[in-house]
Amino acid sequence: MTQTKSPPQTTTVANYLLTRLRQLGIQSVFGVPGDYNLRLLDFVIPSGLHWVGTCNELNAAYAADAYARINGLSALITTFGVGELSAINGIAGAYAEKAGVIHIVGTPARTLQDGRALMHHTFADGDYRRFSKMAEHVTVAQTNLVDERTMPEQVDWALKQAVLQSRPVYIEVPDDVVDVLVSAERLESELEVPEALELGGREADELIKQVQERIYQAKQPLILVDGECRPLGILNQVDELVKKTEWPTWTTVFGKSLVNEELPNVYGHYSGPLASAEWKTYFETADLIINLGPHYSDTNTQGFATIPRESVSISFLPNRILVGKEIHRELPRSFLPRLLQSLDTTRIPKITGPPKLVHTDLRTLSRDGPITQKTFYDFVTPLFRPDDLILTETGTASHGGRNFQLPRDTRLFGAVTWLSIGYMLPATLGAAIAKRELKKDENARAILFIGDGSLQMSVQEISTIISEKLNVILFVVNNAGYTIERAIHGRKQAYNDIAAWRHDRALGFFGADEGQLGNNFSARTYQELETVLSDDRIQSGTGLRVIEVFMDREDVEGLLANLMNSQIAKEQQQ
Repeated sequence: MTQTKSPPQTTTVANYLLTRLRQLGIQSVFGVPGDYNLRLLDFVIPSGLHWVGTCNELNAAYAADAYARINGLSALITTFGVGELSAINGIAGAYAEKAGVIHIVGTPARTLQDGRALMHHTFADGDYRRFSKMAEHVTVAQTNLVDERTMPEQVDWALKQAVLQSRPVYIEVPDDVVDVLVSAERLESELEVPEALELGGREADELIKQVQERIYQAKQPLILVDGECRPLGILNQVDELVKKTEWPTWTTVFGKSLVNEELPNVYGHYSGPLASAEWKTYFETADLIINLGPHYSDTNTQGFATIPRESVSISFLPNRILVGKEIHRELPRSFLPRLLQSLDTTRIPKITGPPKLVHTDLRTLSRDGPITQKTFYDFVTPLFRPDDLILTETGTASHGGRNFQLPRDTRLFGAVTWLSIGYMLPATLGAAIAKRELKKDENARAILFIGDGSLQMSVQEISTIISEKLNVILFVVNNAGYTIERAIHGRKQAYNDIAAWRHDRALGFFGADEGQLGNNFSARTYQELETVLSDDRIQSGTGLRVIEVFMDREDVEGLLANLMNSQIAKEQQQ
């Protein structure tokens, strides 16, 4: 008697894709509805995912970027053409700074594309591949689901690339394939992403010994923690190395908060030419620099001034380890555990580093004086608590926040390389949702510092922050325009001015309920700011609270002050 086989288990393309997202730890999906993705969106909430509809696609991409930096991966759904191109700036930022965003685009039905129909949201020329070609430049993998025989494999391949490379991928879902049935067999096991192979062999053993000897013989070593430690997945090993060696440790802009700043050997952000003379001397004469996850953009290296000297560096990059000029193809994720396990702590030199940074003595600060960039960031630091999310927008806030004294387990997002003004408000939305989900804490707290000019770029997402009931303290630095641009060029030019807004009315306009309307605060002096910060609504309240802080339109510090002073000097010579 012939035994008949049971029919293969099937599922829809939409369910396959969304189930894979959930299996990868994604709990929320960001996006905006559009006519080519509406049928796909019908499946989102039934699949168990939380839909976060934003005010526009650019903000959705910003939010997805930040969600991925906290969660590891994120998902964004937009419509063909107009939607995906609105999002592409945010996708480019995720590509530049390595965030694994899965960008899903609802496209016209296959029959329309095959027939070169002159549909809306196209250039009316019958060419449907233009936008995917644009996406090729800002994503590491692209796939178009047109053949149901291969759709599960295509989805899995693209998702693997997002995991492996920690960069965006692009998946096209034509409108007519959303409910096409495909095999569900692959869903029975989680997505298999290849792990780095364990090191072995003589070459690997020699590299371990070589690095060990450099560590044991060092007389003036330091550790430099950079931002690509996060996508590399080596943060636990970095923490162990910093604790085990007890060596002086600095971070870059991108690396700030990726190591516990409460440890006695962690100095904070190294600013190169702006650092103290003792720090510069120590850095420039070090005989060993362990350089973790380097990201060598001009803005992350103070104009390339903080890139360690190659001859004294051991650098851990995504796909190789550099010992001086020697290239080794071992992967840091597999190498570092072996190195740490084999280190003889009795042979690690005990090092005394240079003096630490002296912060403002808040007791001596005049409470009647105006709030200034020089002392504001030290003044608000006592507000921070362990496990806070802190975000500083491109501009004076990003420069000021580099010297924050951060409690343990605090995560800071500062502007690094892409520097798209307006990013941080939607990023706060995405990061706060990810934090809430991971911690299973409805009151997980985020604190955002953003200039009045930057706020105008993406202010609509205040409404989404309110509707999502996120716990956010929003500092609006009101300095009457684009102060960072004034510092770079055109300090008196009208193009750096903005329209004046009534920030005290933002909560009501963007949908806060009656009980939240009193969560507006403002301060022009430190006495007023001190009163605001001690208010119970700030210290222990929840929901969105807005603190407007007024500063002079040309008040800048650090590198921005150098740029501003250079402009003034040129003007005086004319």
